[in-house]
Amino acid sequence: MKAHDKDSSVRGRVLEIMRMSTEDGPGIRTTVFLKGCPISCGWCHNPESIKPGPQLQWISTSCILCGICVATCPQGALTMTSEGIRIDRGRCRACGNCAEACPSGTLELMGREWTAEDLAGEIVKDRAYFETSGGGVTLSGGEAALQLEFCLELLKILRAKGIHTALDTCGMVPPAHLEKLLPFVDLVLFDIKEIDSKKHRAFTGSGNEKILENAKFVASYRKEHLRRHRIWIRTPLIPGATAAVKNVAGIGAFIAENLGNAVERWELCAFNNLCRDKYSRLGIDWEYADAALLTREEMESFAETARASGVNPAIVSWSGMTLLDTETGGKDREADAPAKPRAVLKHGCATLRTMED
Repeated sequence: MKAHDKDSSVRGRVLEIMRMSTEDGPGIRTTVFLKGCPISCGWCHNPESIKPGPQLQWISTSCILCGICVATCPQGALTMTSEGIRIDRGRCRACGNCAEACPSGTLELMGREWTAEDLAGEIVKDRAYFETSGGGVTLSGGEAALQLEFCLELLKILRAKGIHTALDTCGMVPPAHLEKLLPFVDLVLFDIKEIDSKKHRAFTGSGNEKILENAKFVASYRKEHLRRHRIWIRTPLIPGATAAVKNVAGIGAFIAENLGNAVERWELCAFNNLCRDKYSRLGIDWEYADAALLTREEMESFAETARASGVNPAIVSWSGMTLLDTETGGKDREADAPAKPRAVLKHGCATLRTMED
């Protein structure tokens, strides 16, 4: 995707524009992933979204080992090895010269600048899908709300065009950011990952106090304003981390006590490991690379825990991939459900997709 350079609009750094999403709000949506996140979840399914600046990745399967990138790099950050191209990330300045010179597209610079005006123009191309499906646009990340002025201008433009908008947030942002954005948001997708603050810090690098306070703020804002946004809570269930009965029950109790009827949906999102290659492309060892998927029975059990936690049971649902029945002795949700042509990659519950055989 080419960067855009109009000076008449605020600029933001965009990781990806994903069209035809059905996982980031109602209907068919265009999800805009922005760079930068204030927390660093160990299970993050979009690790390239965490750092706010552009990043270079090398895709080994398409590399033709021509060496053009090595000769092009002005910092001498690339070297040819027996295993392919090695990126010295301490020297790489993410200038993009190597990616532009690469004939096979093996090197990719992730994180391009857009103006809000030009990005809105790109998004509007999908209006027909929004109108026929009740869909719209979701701002995700990373953490979209960190790029406040860019998101605010973009949301205002989309609102003026009559396009449904959603904000996907981890909640670790200044309340003032949310207060400015909420008047232009139709739906808030709010992640609550772990109810215990010490565990939250161990899993993500930050405690959860600000997140829980912001969840209460978003709910109270909805009650106090005539134009009410919808709220969906999403909880990723990660083996060895957040996938615990105590955590699910605790989050449910928090929702029931503090958010009440403001929450329309609470979605439990099953872990999957399809993002392993992303970590290798960034030169990162992923601690969850060998973690197993949850089973259907486990997800159903967590959903029952959620329904019994004090919330309205009707708001609870779960989504995501579970173990194939060949791996669980015939006990699997795929055994009684039609095969799906795609796998879903989630950050929290924000999605990317890859085709499966």
